[in-house]
Amino acid sequence: MSGEVFTKGMNDNKRGMGDMNPNDLRVINTKKALHEALLALLKNAPLESISVSTLCRKAEVSRGAFYLHYKDVSALFDEHLRHLLQDLEESYYEPYRLVPELVPSLLDPSTIRIFHHVKKYQSFYEIVFDKNASLSYYYSLFGKIKSLMLDNSERYPPGIQDLSMLVAYQTNAIMGLLIQWNEDGFSHSPEYMNEQLVYLVGVRDRY
Repeated sequence: MSGEVFTKGMNDNKRGMGDMNPNDLRVINTKKALHEALLALLKNAPLESISVSTLCRKAEVSRGAFYLHYKDVSALFDEHLRHLLQDLEESYYEPYRLVPELVPSLLDPSTIRIFHHVKKYQSFYEIVFDKNASLSYYYSLFGKIKSLMLDNSERYPPGIQDLSMLVAYQTNAIMGLLIQWNEDGFSHSPEYMNEQLVYLVGVRDRY
């Protein structure tokens, strides 16, 4: 394929993207196949080594269909991460929707949704916590949780000596639970993890 033909094809794809219905079942199935193939490949190779051709073979999707939606593999990964972090944010805020001030010792386990979020995106979190995975995935997650806590600093009770230290402590506590859950093969239910979080918060408050 000549460079001119390839460039023309890319431009045609870009023009066509605006006419595509994101709710079209074909679009949904294509994107789903690409996302699943990307996660499968990421378990054995870093993102930068995954080519469009390899991804399309794994997903059983044509290169033309891929370029209708993404300019490269990184764009696909960015979309997946963006969806994941948005879902994480919504899950994190769920307990706050019900109370004006969140008191950890009075936390209702049934209102916690962060572990349900992790279970929903389990394939990605298995990659994040893999010892051979890029640390950038881990720190993206860590940074998101930390920023969510800082954004809700007004909900913390007054008198905290150092908010940044408290937020760092709490973020690492959540990450520690997620790492242990991963090491256990996600064998526990999200509900069990909710109960453990509330229990551990209560233990901390008693000592």
